[in-house]
Amino acid sequence: MSLVKREGIENRELIHNNDKCVGCGICADICPTESLRLGPIVPIARGLLKMDYISCNANNCVLCGLCASACPFDALSLEIDGEVISNIGSYPVWHNGAEINDEDCLYCENCVEACPRDSIFFKRELPDRNDLLVGTISVNEDDCIYCKVCSELCPAEAITISSNNEFGIPDTIEINEDKCVYCQVCKRACPQNAIKAVCSTCMHQEEIEKPKITGTIFIEQNCVNCGWCESVCPADAVKVNKPFVGEVLRDPELVCKGETCHACQDVCPCNAIEIIDNESSIDPSHCVLCGACAKACPQHLLTVKRDSMKLDNIQSPSWKSILGKLVE
Repeated sequence: MSLVKREGIENRELIHNNDKCVGCGICADICPTESLRLGPIVPIARGLLKMDYISCNANNCVLCGLCASACPFDALSLEIDGEVISNIGSYPVWHNGAEINDEDCLYCENCVEACPRDSIFFKRELPDRNDLLVGTISVNEDDCIYCKVCSELCPAEAITISSNNEFGIPDTIEINEDKCVYCQVCKRACPQNAIKAVCSTCMHQEEIEKPKITGTIFIEQNCVNCGWCESVCPADAVKVNKPFVGEVLRDPELVCKGETCHACQDVCPCNAIEIIDNESSIDPSHCVLCGACAKACPQHLLTVKRDSMKLDNIQSPSWKSILGKLVE
């Protein structure tokens, strides 16, 4: 959504993407003209309000781009003559991100299940099952009584019994060998011994090529670099660089309301907060130090302490001073 747009010697436009926004308020904190305002993030996160996390006073905004440069989640972007400032050499650049190595990926889908933002696109291509099996199966229809025992027990649903007569009495049996796995359940269950089946997979296992599981997987733009995908990947195929290094501190003098509040848990974009023994517990391995939890806490017992950030190429002294407040 376009927040502010002005035309002149330079055409500038500030754009906000609420799908990427986590409601951390970093942009509002560093805005030199106080043009950005953080909305009621808790009811928005809970789905009680349908509105963007931030709003902008277009009359005050000078389109400087500080907010866009400060956002580690790319939820704000400033375009100058149609070009995003992160692609312009004189503006700061973030070096956080997440990447999946296709060559190492096993396509197990663990990362997809773990991602709290549904940011991973996944499509798996499985080998043809018939290429992994060797066997034969046949039915002696002179002995078959079409009792349907085999079709009802078949785990692969490969057997169909039907009627081709005017009375509707079963008189036809078909086995779909594209589905059959030669498990021989039907053979053992048949009361007439009408089915002959042989599984030769074990005898021919040296001749069967190892299956290749391929697919398509990539991380979409609303990723917040929480690291869940990296944690659950059994192949070490995922590498994540978080935007900040630091910790979340808790005031020991204040009391967490736990289950009666859980505001911090509801706004956390990383699924990094649990309520344990009626107190909030933050998992530092998946926290990105965005600060949404601290903003949401009605007890004001959380403080985000950032020691460093993955933002560089800050050339302006005034910008260094303002952006430096993120790690103070």
